Amino acid sequence: MTLSRRAALLAPLALPAVAAAQAAWSPSRPIRLIVGFTPAGTTDIAARIITEGLSQRLGQQVIVENRPGAGGNIGGDLVAKGEPDGHTLLMQTISGGAINYQLYGQRMPYRPEELAGVSLVTRVPNAIFVNPQVQARTLMELVELARRNPGRMNIGSSGVGTSLHMTGELLKLATGIDLTHVPFRGAGPMMQEIIAGRIEVGVDNLPSVIGHLREGRLRPLAVTTPTRTPAMPDVPTTAEAGLPAVEATAWFGVQVSSRTPRNIIARLNQEIEAVLADPAVWRRFEELGGMRAELVPGGGSTPESFDRFVAAEVAKWTEVVRRSGATVKG
Repeated sequence: MTLSRRAALLAPLALPAVAAAQAAWSPSRPIRLIVGFTPAGTTDIAARIITEGLSQRLGQQVIVENRPGAGGNIGGDLVAKGEPDGHTLLMQTISGGAINYQLYGQRMPYRPEELAGVSLVTRVPNAIFVNPQVQARTLMELVELARRNPGRMNIGSSGVGTSLHMTGELLKLATGIDLTHVPFRGAGPMMQEIIAGRIEVGVDNLPSVIGHLREGRLRPLAVTTPTRTPAMPDVPTTAEAGLPAVEATAWFGVQVSSRTPRNIIARLNQEIEAVLADPAVWRRFEELGGMRAELVPGGGSTPESFDRFVAAEVAKWTEVVRRSGATVKG
């Protein structure tokens, strides 16, 4: 029997062993979960909620590493260009994963095809709120106040290109009001300025601002999801306030370099989905206004369904940014 003939006969027997070897991937050192924003913001909170369970399931510590700047682009680029071995993950957001491609144009350091989806972790409402000294108790009262003071009121966000920035742009498009956008490097610095009264209006993901809203340091006017959130059931939606066009659901999910082998992506997806299925973990998200990912029948997400979701978000926000005329200076 020739060597080639023998190899052909033995090849089918080797396939299960090859598949088993591929499925047996495990990390060999601690894993970095890159967050493109400062600590205490929603991206950071979401990352830290899943790290303990993920560390246990993978047998290696998962460490959150904050790399803020450029609306999440610095962290995203680090992962897109990094070693594709499963040891560097990205907690991606709607900004770095969808909005920024149009907003930054040729200056965007990476493209959608350089990142691959692992799992969609959660979706959350954005909240529109004001310093309690602002004479507006509803969203439409804020609109009327801004109309009487064109260009004299500021609206803060955690960075250019974030869904928070774009929510403010949608509000301006829908009402014709003139608010001056003031971007910060994260939710924490923005919140300090609004609580101090130096910025009148803010937009933030609900999880990172909910404590301030509940304790009265800031006054909520609306959430930007189609339905009210159980975490703050008394706060109306933008649609209920008469502005249905101001709709923006922020999302957070794990991506890796698209050069990462599929068996590694599959293992990471399996373990992240298992962590998210833990009722104790999910209660922490729900308390902060988090909504479940339901990209596949029965809930949750696969790498393929998350990739399709991201592609649809890129198309949606490309049009929003184009209509708004928003740009990045410099």
